[in-house]
Amino acid sequence: MKPSLAPKKISHAKARNAALMNQFATPGLGSLLAGRWLAGIGQLLLFLAGFVLYCAWMLKYLAAYYNLMYSDAPTQTAGLKWMLWTGVALCVAAWFCSLATSISLMREASESDVVSLKLFAAGGVKLDESKIISALATLPQWLRNGEIISRSFEFKDFPAAMRFVNAVAELAEQAQHHPDIDVRWNKVTLALTTHDADGLTEKDVALARHCDALSLR
Repeated sequence: MKPSLAPKKISHAKARNAALMNQFATPGLGSLLAGRWLAGIGQLLLFLAGFVLYCAWMLKYLAAYYNLMYSDAPTQTAGLKWMLWTGVALCVAAWFCSLATSISLMREASESDVVSLKLFAAGGVKLDESKIISALATLPQWLRNGEIISRSFEFKDFPAAMRFVNAVAELAEQAQHHPDIDVRWNKVTLALTTHDADGLTEKDVALARHCDALSLR
């Protein structure tokens, strides 16, 4: 199956990982990871071309000086500088191109969050039992207790737990749908239900998915 060249929606965690790979590993690999095939292939080829030129310059430069061991003739390295600077320029260009893609991915992930939050307004109808079961199948770490779903998150320390709580609070305020939050040092428990509907709705399912994503940041 050939990969689609059309951009796909991307989560915040995937956008972050792609940006880190683009900027701190190899330009273009993160773009490919995020499904940006044309941009990723172009950035990767640009970087590889620069890297090959740099390696070729290094080998020729070293070979010229090793020749001094066997010959008194002066070394000729001035003509090799174009390879060095062209290689460096191509690598830098690939890095900046991948940076542009990384910024675009992060913006797209943020816009996707906003769009999904706007859909909350249409999710105020109580779910029937079959839909609740189907929804919880996609949220294996959330437990149901009557008309409430809950999950406990564990972090490395209290500051990390509070960063998560603050992020959830900001998200809940945007959605105007607020979970019950219990904090025990590095453990945070969230409980969700829709009081206006006297039970579970799409709002609870959507917010649970967003909280799962926040816990991975």
